[in-house]
Amino acid sequence: MSEESISAGLGTLREDSMVEVNYDELIPNNVDLSTDLRLKRALESWQPKFLDWWKVAGPADTREFEVYLRTAVGVDPKGWAKFDYLKMPEYRWGILLAPKEEGRMIPCGKHKGEPVWQEVPGEYRAMLRRLVVVQGDTEPASVEQQRYLSKTAPSLYDMRNLFQVNVEEGRHLWAMVYLLVKYFGRDGREEAEALLQRRSADADRPRILGAFNEETPDWLSFFMFTFFTDRDGKMQLESLAQSGFDPLSRSCRFMLTEEAHHMFVGETGIARVIQRTCDAMNEAGITNARDIEAVRNLGVIDLPTLQKKVNFHGSVSRDLFGSEVSTNAANAFNAGLKGRFGETKIDDDHQLEGAVYPVTRLVDGCFIDEDVPALSAINARLLDDYIKDCQGGIKRWNKVFEKAGIDFQITQPHKAFSRMIGEFADIFVTTDGEIISEQEWNQRKTEWLCTDEDNVYIQSLMNPCMKKGEYAGWIASPRIGINNQPGDFEYVKIG
Repeated sequence: MSEESISAGLGTLREDSMVEVNYDELIPNNVDLSTDLRLKRALESWQPKFLDWWKVAGPADTREFEVYLRTAVGVDPKGWAKFDYLKMPEYRWGILLAPKEEGRMIPCGKHKGEPVWQEVPGEYRAMLRRLVVVQGDTEPASVEQQRYLSKTAPSLYDMRNLFQVNVEEGRHLWAMVYLLVKYFGRDGREEAEALLQRRSADADRPRILGAFNEETPDWLSFFMFTFFTDRDGKMQLESLAQSGFDPLSRSCRFMLTEEAHHMFVGETGIARVIQRTCDAMNEAGITNARDIEAVRNLGVIDLPTLQKKVNFHGSVSRDLFGSEVSTNAANAFNAGLKGRFGETKIDDDHQLEGAVYPVTRLVDGCFIDEDVPALSAINARLLDDYIKDCQGGIKRWNKVFEKAGIDFQITQPHKAFSRMIGEFADIFVTTDGEIISEQEWNQRKTEWLCTDEDNVYIQSLMNPCMKKGEYAGWIASPRIGINNQPGDFEYVKIG
C-alpha cells in the first residue's frame, strides 16, 4: 500500500496555501522568527543542547552516514518535501506550522463558536502547558528507544526509513519546544530543558508515558512500534489539531503529515515480514502455520510469534490513552483545548450536554457496555477510534495470507488484555476476553506474549544487511522504493 493512502484523512493541509520555509535562518522556520528577537535568542540557546542530546541519545555511530532524507521546503501538500543526501547531524531541524485558517472558530467545548486563541488563555495555562509537555516528551523518547537499531538494519532501505522517522521525531520535539518557549515564559523554558534531560527507561529520569520507556530491541519491535504506538501519536495529534489554541492546532496539523510516513514504515514493514514468511513456507511446502519449529528452521519469523508481538504492542499502546473515564480529558475538551478524533465530522452539538457514550466495563464478572456521560468518556471514544483505525492495517496484513494461501489471521487482542491503566488495570484477561485468575495468567501468559526463547530467536535473525539492493532473509523487499527509486538504490552511503 502507498504512503499516500495511509496519510489520507490526517488533517490535510489546504492546497492553496503554500508557506515557504526560510532556510536562511539558523533555525529554519515559517513563523517569521527573525522578527521576534527574544524568542530567536532563546531557541538559538536551546539548539546546541538539542544537538548535544542528539549526539548522545540519537542514532548511534552514524554521524558520517549520508542518508537519502526528505526535508520540508514548504507546508503545502505538493511542495513540503525535498529528497537529498545529507548527514543527520546536519539535518535542518526547525519550526513549521500549517497555514493559518482565517476566521477559524473553536470547534468544541464551552467556547465552541468563539474565535480561536492566538495567545494562551490564562485560565487554561497549566492545562495547556501539560498537554504540550506530554506530547513533546514522546518525540525524543522514541528516538532514544531506537538508538541502536541501525546496527542490525535488514537493508539500506529500512535503515533510511528508520533515520527518516528519527529526524522527524526530532523536528516534532522542536514544534513543541517552540510553543513552550514562545507562549509559556520561564516555565516553558524550564520544561524545554527537561525534555532533553529525561531519558527513555532511565530509573531516575524516565519518560512520562510508560510505552516510551519500553525497549525497542529489534526490527520486528520497531515495525510494531511505528504501526501501533505511532498510530496513538496520530490519534493524539488529530485531537490536538482541533485545539482552540491555534498555534498548537497549526503545529499538529503539519506534524500529522509527517506522522503518516511513520505508520507507513510500520504497516509495510510487517506486511513484508508476513510476505517473506509466507513465501518461505510455500517454497518449503509447509502448510501448518502453527508449526513454529519448522518455520523457524527456514530462518523467518513464525506467525504465532508475530501474533504475540501484536498482542504486546497493541495493549501497551492502548494504555497511552489513559483512563477510559477521565476528568482531565473532560476538562481539556470542555475548555476547547483538545477535541475528539474527527471532531468536525461528528454529528452532535460538540459540547456533549446530556450526551452519553458506551464504555466497556467489568460488572459482576462480565464485560458490558455501560453508558456514561460522554464528556467523561473522551478517552474511551478515542481508544475505540484507535482500535478501529488499527484494524484497517490488520485487514491488509491478512490479505497477504489470503493471497499466499496460508491459513492464518492476525487479530487484535481483547480490549482488556494485559492493560496497566484504566478500567482493566487490575484484572487478568485472555486475548479472547476470558477472565481468569492471576495464577492462571502467570501460568498461561506465554501463550499470548513472547517468551525469552521467542526473543532470543528474533534477535538471532537481526543480522545487518548493508549492501544496496539486498535484504535480510526474514523480510521481503518493498514493492516500490522511496521517492520511486529503483530496487538497488543506495539509500544510505555508509562510506
